Amino acid sequence: MKKLILFLVFASILFTIPLSPTHAYMVKYKEDWYKLYHVHYQQYPDDCIENIYWLEKAAQADFCNPQYVDFKIESEKQWEKYRYLFQMHINLKLIEQHLRLGRIYDKKCIYFYDSPWKDEYLRNMEKALSCYEAGLYYWQEAKVWCEKASAPSFSFLFITDKQAWEDESARIVSGDLDYERMLTREIERLKKNIEELQAMDKTY
Repeated sequence: MKKLILFLVFASILFTIPLSPTHAYMVKYKEDWYKLYHVHYQQYPDDCIENIYWLEKAAQADFCNPQYVDFKIESEKQWEKYRYLFQMHINLKLIEQHLRLGRIYDKKCIYFYDSPWKDEYLRNMEKALSCYEAGLYYWQEAKVWCEKASAPSFSFLFITDKQAWEDESARIVSGDLDYERMLTREIERLKKNIEELQAMDKTY
């Protein structure tokens, strides 16, 4: 009986609490899609694929009106450079996510006792290879946008509110950030491992 009374009291309180209206949020612009991108402490394949989807959508979407950007745009030139840096940054994040996804499926070392599972390993390694090769495409895109953002007309224009993006651009120009070298190294290593695994017979 006491339990029934408590339940009725709880139910009456619950139904008397006014519900706040929910507001719909339409994801439309580049900045909106980019906000959905997030990095987990430990990323599983689904997490990487989800992030790649958000970043691809961001890369394809239009920019929002300058007044809605998360910092104050003070000139058309600054707005132009912001757009170039943003596109570059999105492509760099796409490379990072493809590297993360590829490393989940990658097999760094081949051992003589791997042969019984060679078919499964080969399937995973082909997935890793496709991720690394996709990263090369995004690297070319990132370099194009970096070149635009580094044009002489922007020599004395720095967006301090996006210092991380400016740093990425400067590192690409100086050669300190070179995903092509890293991806090419990974692709060459992986292809050798695939060949080694394919040559194995299932004797163990």
